[in-house]
Amino acid sequence: MISLSYRIRSMPGSLLAVPCRLLTVQGGRQSSMGEFLDVALGFPTALFSFLLVVVVGYWALVLFGTVGIDENAETEAGDGTGLLSGIGLGGLPSTVALSVLIVVAWFVSLVGSVLLDRPDWSATLAVLLPVGLLLVALAAAWLVTRLLTRPLRHFFQTEPPVSRSAFVGQVCVIRTGAVSVDFGQAEVTAADGSSAVIQVRQAGADVLGAGSLALIYDYDADREFFWVLPVGATGDPDYHPHGPKDH
Repeated sequence: MISLSYRIRSMPGSLLAVPCRLLTVQGGRQSSMGEFLDVALGFPTALFSFLLVVVVGYWALVLFGTVGIDENAETEAGDGTGLLSGIGLGGLPSTVALSVLIVVAWFVSLVGSVLLDRPDWSATLAVLLPVGLLLVALAAAWLVTRLLTRPLRHFFQTEPPVSRSAFVGQVCVIRTGAVSVDFGQAEVTAADGSSAVIQVRQAGADVLGAGSLALIYDYDADREFFWVLPVGATGDPDYHPHGPKDH
């Protein structure tokens, strides 16, 4: 009875202790959330926080099927005239490249703001450090996006297939021991940096061995091979193995 009475008398105190602990934990969480919001809405992180909201909203719409990813829109690849291509981030849809840029810049800015949050900075440093952090965040975002561009571009068909006629006028490297009127292969590099092995033929008897450079001057669509000449060969620019070409 004494033990039971003691337990009953001690229960209210224990029960009261639970809400107190909950209030303490909740207060700590509220404090942490407040600190997070202070950093996220402070300079320079706030610049990327608002953009991050747009990015999250956009990809949420993509996830629910409300909008789609236009894989060929503003890919900034090929001609090198787009804004992203101008800073070395071509080859991806703009929405993908910008999303990676914003997420990385926001994260770097957020972490940097926490690390630099010290009350003993001078007034000058308190102004210069956030500006420097902004530049570091942008540079880090560009670098990470640049590194991810090549592996990510394989998931998006951002460029039209290279036309065979695009090889005409380019220099190729002979890969076979000889090139004749009915035999020969060469390697040519496309404008996007990819290489291809093509069938080549020559009308003359010039020596074209493995490693020789040759100029592609025509394409036979019916038989699917290219006519080549040794680099440096002179002659009539209208020369064609089957006679003058009609213009």
